[in-house]
Amino acid sequence: MSRRRRAAALLGLAAVLGGLAASDVARREAAVRAQLGPLVPVVVAGGDLEPGRKLTARDLAVREVPERYAPAGAAGAPEVLVGGELATPVPRGGVIGEHQLAVEEAVAAPPVEPGERAADVVGLGAPGLVVPGARVDVLVTRDGEGGAAGAELALEDVEVLAARPAPEGARDDGAERVAATLRVSVRDAVYLAAAQSFARELRLLPRAAGDRQRAGQVVVGPELR
Repeated sequence: MSRRRRAAALLGLAAVLGGLAASDVARREAAVRAQLGPLVPVVVAGGDLEPGRKLTARDLAVREVPERYAPAGAAGAPEVLVGGELATPVPRGGVIGEHQLAVEEAVAAPPVEPGERAADVVGLGAPGLVVPGARVDVLVTRDGEGGAAGAELALEDVEVLAARPAPEGARDDGAERVAATLRVSVRDAVYLAAAQSFARELRLLPRAAGDRQRAGQVVVGPELR
């Protein structure tokens, strides 16, 4: 075989081996990409960020990483973080997610429905019976002309939302006072506020469990009828 033919054969063999090597590298790269997954965007800190900082677009950058190595909870777009207050320090290049933002404490709301109010009253009652979840009637005693007193069954079947012994404690005659929060309508809440100011006293009368009957308007004057 002449030198020219030998050189051509070697070049051809080198080309074949090179093609096989390139094919093997491409196959290995494809296998690695399949294992790592596609590239996904994650938000990182553009500089060292301190807790309490209100994040702006300038504080953030986006970096693409293999899906397999993307940290759980990492934000994928700066827009979801801009305006949030950072709760933890983040170094330059550190990944940031919504879980690192400060969360405002929820404001506790009273358990009432639209049109209802939670009305606070202080009245005579048994602390062991006027308890959250109980239902009571509200009896109002008022002064009449010449100092004569009368009593009125003002509200019936009212739910007690909260209750505790009243700060002023028992009366001189031993009757106990209870501070209670009642679920009532707006109209009844206004009535109770007025009664607290102008009536002689309020009494909270516990009802039997399951008793939802109503007696209707009951008013008793100084002549006890």
